[in-house]
Amino acid sequence: MRRPADQGERVRAWSPGVPGVEEVLHAHFTDHAYPAHVHGLWTVLLVDAGGVDYTLERDRQQAVAGRVTVLPPHVAHDGRSAAPGGFDKRVLYVDERWLPARLTGAAVRAPLVADAGLARAVARLHASIAEPLEAEARMALVSERITLHLDRGGSERRGTRDPGLARRVRARLDDDPTVTLDVIARDLGSHPSHLVRVFGREYGLPPHRYVLGRRLDRARGLLLAGEPIAAVAVEVGFHDQAHLTRHFRSLLGTTPGAFRRSGGRAAGWGREPADLRR
Repeated sequence: MRRPADQGERVRAWSPGVPGVEEVLHAHFTDHAYPAHVHGLWTVLLVDAGGVDYTLERDRQQAVAGRVTVLPPHVAHDGRSAAPGGFDKRVLYVDERWLPARLTGAAVRAPLVADAGLARAVARLHASIAEPLEAEARMALVSERITLHLDRGGSERRGTRDPGLARRVRARLDDDPTVTLDVIARDLGSHPSHLVRVFGREYGLPPHRYVLGRRLDRARGLLLAGEPIAAVAVEVGFHDQAHLTRHFRSLLGTTPGAFRRSGGRAAGWGREPADLRR
């Protein structure tokens, strides 16, 4: 997240449609100082530039660039820029399905998580937030990593190999590619992060990548059948034609239009060599 050249206050907030993620906020602040306040949700804060000085339950703290800060719900805190020039931040407000209330004390004692890998994972989550299933899978792994940091006495929920559970998850995704991991986890009596781990161990990729591949497979068939690209995009679950094109190019190295015009083969493709036809 690059700092705007004019250094003015900038805020963008939206509800991403990801289960358990109530709000996403991206902001640049120079002079604004938050008064003491509380949230009803967990705050997962990533500072991209500058730093934030704040008081959490009467203790002075600082959120620094390149690290994740985790603030629990219902605990008062304020906030102000740690240095001239302001700060850039990205924030997720998430509910207790991702971070349980029992972690509140640990988060108050040590809200700054010194884990560069977690910071990268949160940045990737923000980059994928427009893809609900991918964002949900990334949120599951982010929440697991935060939990392991805050709950050192707890058991590590890495899970073990469970082919049967992985197959049930795949069956649900095949039946309804729009279903969320949260719904699958509740129906199967599991947790989204465990499902992501089990599925990845069994099939070698996370659930959202599996669903994306299935959507693109279906799109290829519809394109070769001559369906309009915009109609194909909606039919297979993409927001619009541009959304389909971006993923199609990423996977296949060409656009849907070029793929459809190819008819699936170029001149001479698919012909057996003469010596094999004898």
